[in-house]
Amino acid sequence: MSEHDETTASNATAGEDEATAQGEAYRSGFVAVVGRPNVGKSTLINALLGTQIAIASSRPETTRKAIRGILTTPNAQLVLVDTPGIHRPRTLLGQRLNDVVDESLSDVDEIAFLLPADQEIGAGDRRILSRLRGQFGVERDDGGIKWKVPMIAIVTKIDTLGPQQLVSKLIEIDEFADSTALVPVSALDRDNLDEVRQVLIDHMAEGPQMYPDDQISEESPEDTIAELVRGAFLEELDDELPHSLAVVVDSIEYPDSPEARLGVAADGKAHVIVSIYVERDSQKPIIIGHRAEHLVRVRKCLRTPVNRIVGQKSRLDMQVKVAKGWQSDPKQLEKLGF
Repeated sequence: MSEHDETTASNATAGEDEATAQGEAYRSGFVAVVGRPNVGKSTLINALLGTQIAIASSRPETTRKAIRGILTTPNAQLVLVDTPGIHRPRTLLGQRLNDVVDESLSDVDEIAFLLPADQEIGAGDRRILSRLRGQFGVERDDGGIKWKVPMIAIVTKIDTLGPQQLVSKLIEIDEFADSTALVPVSALDRDNLDEVRQVLIDHMAEGPQMYPDDQISEESPEDTIAELVRGAFLEELDDELPHSLAVVVDSIEYPDSPEARLGVAADGKAHVIVSIYVERDSQKPIIIGHRAEHLVRVRKCLRTPVNRIVGQKSRLDMQVKVAKGWQSDPKQLEKLGF
């Protein structure tokens, strides 16, 4: 075993040793975080981890990949899988996103089903619950559901309701979901986050620590930066265009790497080469902005997080390209990583 492997193995067992010393069973496993679009899945995961690993936006259908965040405590390690919102697909991309959810649900130890406090229970919620019951539920003699894995109903955005309204909403969702446990939260206000964390841990099965204490994500630097860039443009641009937007990090060229271009060595920075794809030529100037103002603002906004990811000063080289109708083109979707 190499020195690096020995260090990783040592870190990965430290939490188990601490739990054992305190007389607690160590718990670990995968939690699928599901819900319809824009219920706060990414916001909750970022809040539980204390850092941003997933795009959180007010626009629906923001998450496009199953992003895994790793939450480690002295007595547990939860891998929180942020899934795209389950919805009726309108494009091939939408179907691919639902396929991502299917894959994420295929082998999980726990489910966190998010329902927003500020909206009525709708057809999307009923469709998701029916799907979860079909895959993970067994009907009891009394008509209730026995869950094969714990199904935790999490009521999000509770800051939008008054106390009496919240009580009524919790009763309504409890009757609707017939879940293993029910817990309310406001991720934005960080209200009841500790309770959510503890409920998820308490219902997780015993298991070993799988990742080092300091690892918080399974994502590669390229994937993380691509999502940061897309998230920055989601906030920068108008409502509809961002869903026609795809971002790929083509390469990260370090000054001392053999493949580095002359320009990289000249300024001593790592160059992050990014391609931004839209569906039509007319969308390119919207992305770029007047006198490249959108590109400039996004580059400035991401300077510090990208530097942190690559481990040194860096430069974002962004080029806007057209991939006509990519959301419904199988070859384009494959090229863009879907």
